[in-house]
Parts: sequence; structure tokens; C-alpha cells
Amino acid sequence: MTDRADTGHLLGVVLLVRHGDRQGFYQDPHSYTPSATAITPLGNRQEYQLGQLLRLTYIERNSSSHIQGINDTIADQAQLRVRADAGGEGGVIFNSALSLLQGLYPATTDYTTRLANGTVVTGPLNGYQYIPIESVEPENDVSMEGWTYCNNFITDTNNFYASSDFQLKEADNRDFLRNLSQFLDGRPVTLNNMVMVTKVFDFMNVQSIHNQTFRDTLPNGYLEKARDIINWREYHTFSSNELSGIRNIAGRTILPSIIKGLNNISNPDEPTKLVYLAVSYKPLLSLFKMTRVADQNPQLAGIVNYAAAVAVEVWQQSPLSEPHLRFNFKNGTEDSHFKSFSFFGSSEDVPLSSFTTSLTSAGINTTAEWCSVCSNIKERGCDQVSIALDANSQLYHQLIDPVGAGFLGAGLTLAIVTVIILVLLFMKIISIGSKKSKPIILSDQDSEHVGE
Repeated sequence: MTDRADTGHLLGVVLLVRHGDRQGFYQDPHSYTPSATAITPLGNRQEYQLGQLLRLTYIERNSSSHIQGINDTIADQAQLRVRADAGGEGGVIFNSALSLLQGLYPATTDYTTRLANGTVVTGPLNGYQYIPIESVEPENDVSMEGWTYCNNFITDTNNFYASSDFQLKEADNRDFLRNLSQFLDGRPVTLNNMVMVTKVFDFMNVQSIHNQTFRDTLPNGYLEKARDIINWREYHTFSSNELSGIRNIAGRTILPSIIKGLNNISNPDEPTKLVYLAVSYKPLLSLFKMTRVADQNPQLAGIVNYAAAVAVEVWQQSPLSEPHLRFNFKNGTEDSHFKSFSFFGSSEDVPLSSFTTSLTSAGINTTAEWCSVCSNIKERGCDQVSIALDANSQLYHQLIDPVGAGFLGAGLTLAIVTVIILVLLFMKIISIGSKKSKPIILSDQDSEHVGE
């Protein structure tokens, strides 16, 4: 799987996987507010085949990168953690996860149970394995879609559009953009609406896959040129040279899930072996920048293909040695296998401690923190955060007067902080410890409505 010599044994892997092929998709170019779409049979097959490759790589016992101790036939739910973005793209990402998991742990007649009367029952569909998927709803959890309703991100995006670099890029491609109008119902095209599916790239990409007439009519090189422009635009929209910059918001919100997964895998007292985060392309762009993967490998500075996957492997030389991380990437069906990429400026595997030390400070761990970073007091639970903080601010002023403040001091401050935490816990705005959402398993039909 990698070009480097294997060292020690593989403790586990954290996967970040983009969804498979889908129908047309619409996004606002300023706020990136999306509309629903639907996965295609091709998209399901892409994810299923990726799951098969991941099985050969990490689950099969004869693989050089077999995860030590992972069950290879019947999925052990304690060893797996699967989270899927159920936001703007409707059921596309969730259904992609369903398809991938079918390839990762296929149906088996070994999936049986023996009843008290001696009868042996095999699971339906020849032993189909129902692996729980945590459906991450953006209204309740900001981790998978940190950019939506993020006011500071919207402001920064608009400033980017007004920048000299953006204007120069648009001027350099003005003639090409004008020529595209004849392939887009004659509508005028500018770089500002390059993300609009009916305008440029997504429309062209979807049509080139599913519409033979469009594919045959589009001149050679036009799709590649449009891809080059959109890659530049999206990468600069979702990446920042400053680790905690607002353009890294998509990576900053998912980062705690990644770090938690890596730490659980490296902890011998935890059963976790494989963490799978099903996402859109946006978190990957931010993470490529935050880990400096794209700086060292410029070909990654753009939108990844359907069913593209990042695999962060956790290797350990000996039981007492520090775990090291290896960054692998497969760009959808364009690549036949995973390739290892240098990150954090190193050509070698990176110590887990270095990874967490470098990135932890940029992570956004709670809704309250996200509301502050994004300057939001209304959407995604921020109204409840504002109510809680306002209520406790009033309580603070009622309880403390100028004379009493000198005597109550730290004790009363601690009490106020405790009250704030209890209120936020009651409203489910923050959590303490590891609290896992109730797993949800949907049929393909039902999951079309997730997050709409």
C-alpha cells in the first residue's frame, strides 16, 4: 500500500472519505448553503469498490497492513466508529457510507445465532452485516459542516472575491468563461459563480459523466480547464496559511473527531481499530493545508474526486514505543491504490504527539466555541448558547456587589462557572467525556431524507 518499509504493526486507521458520484448539486457561492441531491448507482458502486479495497488492505489477515486484532469476518461494532455527514447533500454521504461498509464487511453466512431450541438462524440477505452509522445532523452538530451559517467565513469569502488575486484570476480566464455560456444554456458566467452547479464545473462534470450528447459536444480540454479554475477557487476558499484561520473552518471542526479517533486507536485499553468519517470535499481541502500535505504535494491543492479517501494509519514499533502516523491518499477511481504522502514537512512517519501538539489548538470542540469563532448568535444552537450566557451574566451581577466581591472572590467565581457548565450541559450545548450519539441505520429509501 505504501512506498515505505513497514515498521512494527498497524494499530488502526482513521479514514476520511468523500461520497460517490451523485446527481447535480447546487450551492450558494457566498454562504455555500446547499440544496439536496441524490447518489447514483455509479456512486454506490464506487464506494462499494473502495470498501472492498479497504478490506483487502486493512481487514484481510494476509495483508502487510492488516490491523492487528481486528475481526476479519464478523464486524465487531466496538472496533468500528462510523460517522456520516447528513447535511446539505441529503442522503448522498450517508448512502455512500452504507455502500462502503458493504464492501468492507460483506454479507457472510457466518453471521448466525443459535436459538434455545437448537435452530441456527442466518441474518437476512445471506448474512448482511448491519454496521451502525452515526448520522451527523448539522443542526445539532457542527463537526462535519463547520462552514454553513458561519458569518465570519461568509465575510471572508466575500473579501476573497473582492481581492486583487481573485480579480486577476477572473481576468485571466474571462474569455474562456464567456465561451462556456453556449454549453450552459447561454447564461453569463463569471468566476464568482463558478461553484454554482448550473453555471460551470459541477454541471459540466455531472453532464460529462451522464449525458453522452453533452460529452460529445464539449470541446477537448474544456472540462479540464474548468476543473483547474474551480480547484484554485475552492482550495483558496477552504484553506488558510494561518492554522486557526477562518478559511480552515471545515478542517478545524472535524479535527477533534480525528484526534479522538487516533488517540483511541493508540490506547490499548480502547477497542477502537477503525474510524470512518464520511464527508464532502471541503474538510479535506482544509486538512491538506493544515497538515501541509498540499504544500509538499501541490497536486492535492484542489477538489478531490468522488470516492477519494484519506487513510491516516497508526503504526507502532513495539508496545512501549510511541505510535507514528502515516498519511495515505487515493484520489477516487483515478488511482488504483493508496499512495503515501509527506506531511508536516517530514518525509518520514510523524509521531502522534507531534500531530496532536501541532493541531489541537486549532480544533473547535463545542458548539459554543463555534458560535464565537463564527460570530453567530442565532443558527445551529447559537441562540441557546446566547441565552445561557446572558442568563448567567445576569446571575453574576445579581450575586456580586462591589463590597462582596472582595470577600467572595474565587469561591463565587467557581460557583458561577459551575452554574454556566450545568446550564450548557442541560441544553446539550457541551458534553463531558465520551458521549456517542445513538447509531442510526437507514435503508437507501429512508436515508434520502436525512438532513434535507
